[in-house]
Amino acid sequence: MVSIEAGILYVVATPIGNRGDMSPRAIETLKGVDRIAAEDTRRSTPLLRDFGIDTPLIPFHEHNEWRLGPELIEKIVSGESVALISDAGTPLVSDPGYHLTRAALEAGLRVVPIPGPSAPIAGLSVAGLPTDRFLFVGFLPPKPGQRSNELERLREWTATLVFFEAPHRIEAALADMARVLGGERRATLCRELTKTFETVHHNSLAGLCDFVGADPNQRRGEFVLVVEGAPAKSGELDEEVERIATILADELPVKQAAALTAKITGAKKNAVYQFLVASG
Repeated sequence: MVSIEAGILYVVATPIGNRGDMSPRAIETLKGVDRIAAEDTRRSTPLLRDFGIDTPLIPFHEHNEWRLGPELIEKIVSGESVALISDAGTPLVSDPGYHLTRAALEAGLRVVPIPGPSAPIAGLSVAGLPTDRFLFVGFLPPKPGQRSNELERLREWTATLVFFEAPHRIEAALADMARVLGGERRATLCRELTKTFETVHHNSLAGLCDFVGADPNQRRGEFVLVVEGAPAKSGELDEEVERIATILADELPVKQAAALTAKITGAKKNAVYQFLVASG
């Protein structure tokens, strides 16, 4: 049984598609709070109705966040409990809410997460790419020139890259990724995750361009793209590898620190050893 406390902002994750992913804790929280701030009440109402949730809804989106945020903070300060939900998934991940949570914290209020579905994490979990370090990019700029510039800035990142993309831009975005990042890079296209027509397709970026271009159905729905990071340059170590190696070298002999760093990170032991010797 979830105990709802007064004067708290609850950040509640909801399904990204499959209603079976709604957690019992999320349901009880949404039933128990005084009001729910929803990104789009038209989309949230059917979901809440399915779970017998009749808590008052108020629209809270990017166009009214600045105006409505202070009002919500006042209500929470006065003792109300408020839940924040987005259209789907975990709030604040490419959705409104940052300013509200920041204001709540600055007012000395508790912000409590009710975790659950998240499209970027779902995509990462099935991509077969490294997940120890990843960069969530979200949506790329819609204009071709700005999109290419952003991809240029990401081209040398060695961490796995995670993108959202809209159906009407998916072909152009993939083409730009293949051109700027390299068509040979491994990538996974996740379309309509957890929904009836879910697609998870593994290929190179060039291969994904062909796959999407050949089938109009693969240009519909909501997309998560997970793209392999850039390869580490010969003779260079990732910054995180260097950080770990340096910490271990403070406590262990250089050879042991290099061996343990290599075991933890997958880096080449000789390269780590050479870095530690060179850095003194």
